Order: sequence, then structure tokens, then C-alpha cells
Amino acid sequence: MLRPTLSLLNKLRFGSILTNNRMMANQVQGCNSTIMGVIENNKSWAEEMQAKNPDFFVNLAKGQSPKILWIGCSDSRMAVDVLTQTKPGDIFIHRNIANRVPSEDINALCVIEYAVKHLKVEHVVVAGHTSCGGIKAAMSTDSVGILDHWLRPVKDLYMANQKEIDALPESERVDRLGELNVIQGVNAVSKLPVVHEAWKEGRELYVHGWMLQLHTGLLKDLDVSVASPKQVDSLYKFNAASH
Repeated sequence: MLRPTLSLLNKLRFGSILTNNRMMANQVQGCNSTIMGVIENNKSWAEEMQAKNPDFFVNLAKGQSPKILWIGCSDSRMAVDVLTQTKPGDIFIHRNIANRVPSEDINALCVIEYAVKHLKVEHVVVAGHTSCGGIKAAMSTDSVGILDHWLRPVKDLYMANQKEIDALPESERVDRLGELNVIQGVNAVSKLPVVHEAWKEGRELYVHGWMLQLHTGLLKDLDVSVASPKQVDSLYKFNAASH
């Protein structure tokens, strides 16, 4: 009786494996359809661009000379090239959750340094957007894991301006903190040594603060642009020769 029992168990196990494999295959197929759709869309786009301009990709491969550095949120709705109607190579882009410009983030600082010093961009745009999940999380007492550390400065910004923000209708509070976060980002960029070095060299370099209004698709200029060291506190006017 032992052999039939083992045989039955083996059949059951084999059947279970087949079932699991079929389920996994279906899941992979569903996943592949999503990913392959992206690949197919890319192929169609490349063919369309090639048809419009046979030299487009030849020129694109030669290098980049963007005039704008965009520091924006990682939100999937912030499709920079779509909402600005720009082409590949027009905008150098750095994105993170809540479009922060932290002085301790080597990633962001390297991007800014490369864009300003080596690509010689003429504009740096710090761009937030309405209904930002990161901003909303910073206003909550609920933990969001490792993001708690990342969003701490935004939470501090909220606490420093809580009286003003809480006086607004509840529907406007997240967006107002989002604007203040952008303004703080503009201030942070304009105080960086690499930015002051560019100004000392006589280069035109502007730092802007914008908000994408998701309900209209329009970019709102917050009118906080900085174009010279005269607009920055004297404490942050670094001597380029010392860096």
C-alpha cells in the first residue's frame, strides 16, 4: 500500500506544481502585456520621429545642451516633456518625492552642480504640484516608513507656518504648503556656491518656483524668481575663489 500512496502524493504534488506554474504564467503574461505596451509605444514614437526628421536621433546622440534644469516631484502625473511640450535634450531633469532640495542630499547637489557648472543651464526650475501625496503625508501624524525622515523638513516647514496654513479652508492647505515648499527649494538653490560662482562669472542664471495645477494642467509662476546674488542674504554670498 506504500507505493500507491506515494504515487498518489507525487501526482498531487505534480498537479499542484502545474497549477502554480499556470498561475505564474498568467501573471507574467499580464505583466508582459503592460511592459510590452511601453516598448511598442516607444517603437512607434521612434519611427514617427525618424520619419519627421531623419537626423533627429543622429543629432541627439551627439550630446545635450539643455537651457533648463527641472527639479520636480516623482509623481507620475508630472510628465515634464508633455506638460511643457519640449523635446528630448531640452530639459535636464531631477525628481524626488515632494521636489525637495536638501543640503544633505548628494544626489540632488551633484545634479545641480553638473547642470549649472558643466551644462551651463540658464534656468533652474523648482516645480511642485497640487494634491501632492508627499506634502499631504508631511502634514499627517501617520507614519510612512522611511519617508518620515525624508519628509521631516517639510513637516518642520508646516509647523513653522501652521498658523497661516490652518487659517485656510481645508481644501487649500496641502497646496499652500506645497507652494511654501517650492519657495524653500528656490531659496536653497539660490544659496548654493555653484550658483554664486556662475553669477560671479557674469552668467545669466535664474532660479524659478512653479506649481503645476493638476486640475487645469497649467503651470503657475509663484513670482519668487532669483536672478542675482543681490536677492540672496549676504551670509550666503560665497567667494567663488575659495571653492
